[in-house]
Amino acid sequence: MKWQGRRQSDNVEDRRGISGGGKTLIGGGVIGIIILLLNVFGGETGQTVGSVLQQMQGGQQTQTEAAAPLSKEDQEMGEFVKVVLADNEDIWSKIFEEHGMVYEKPKLVLFRGSVQTACGGASSASGPFYCPGDRKVYMDLGFFEELKTKFGAKGGDFAIAYVISHEIGHHIQTLMGTSDKMRQEQSGKSEAQANKLSVALELQADFYAGVWAHYNKENLDVGDIDEALSAANAVGDDAIQSKMQGHVVPDSFTHGTSEQRMYWFKKGFNTGDIKEGTTFEEIR
Repeated sequence: MKWQGRRQSDNVEDRRGISGGGKTLIGGGVIGIIILLLNVFGGETGQTVGSVLQQMQGGQQTQTEAAAPLSKEDQEMGEFVKVVLADNEDIWSKIFEEHGMVYEKPKLVLFRGSVQTACGGASSASGPFYCPGDRKVYMDLGFFEELKTKFGAKGGDFAIAYVISHEIGHHIQTLMGTSDKMRQEQSGKSEAQANKLSVALELQADFYAGVWAHYNKENLDVGDIDEALSAANAVGDDAIQSKMQGHVVPDSFTHGTSEQRMYWFKKGFNTGDIKEGTTFEEIR
């Protein structure tokens, strides 16, 4: 992606120079790996993970802060993230304006290790997530190395851009009331039915990521879309379950299959029309 020398958003909170942080709700080891596998790209993961692990890990740990200087590579990656967020701000502000709405710009928090959010505490093991409680995207960039080494994705900077734009998609769903409506519809449903609604929400976020890429074509390099599709393929529920347990359980899917995730990203990229994000109608 062509990003050097372009506008950077000032809505990024870089907390990578601080480690530690009060109550730890998500640990490493088995729990961390399970959370990562089940919640990768987690949508509104912070809310889910926080509520579950507060019950599992109620202990209070001593809060510590330690300086962790950023390398040149870290600093460059932070600048890249700021450009991607700026592109999302510009594109979604324009789309919202065209539809008679006002786009509220979210903040993006970069962290290492663990972080406290309005949705609870989280660690790097939770993967990137959006918290509707404070309307922020949280991300430990170390996740993307895991995406390559453990999930077989190609990697590349546009895989990061795709993930950021997917999480911004959840912010858009919050602004448009889609997330609240989905949670209301989940009430009283069976687990399988509720999971289908969750899948629809996640696939729509993939679609919105594709819409963003559609309007950012002038800044794309050859191979960028392939990097995004490789990431989407790697984190499909079926791919994750196959790696984790050797078989798949479709009724337990919460994010969609690899094929679905790639399809909806491509649909957003090809159409650029937010009205085409009809995942709820098609997934039911």
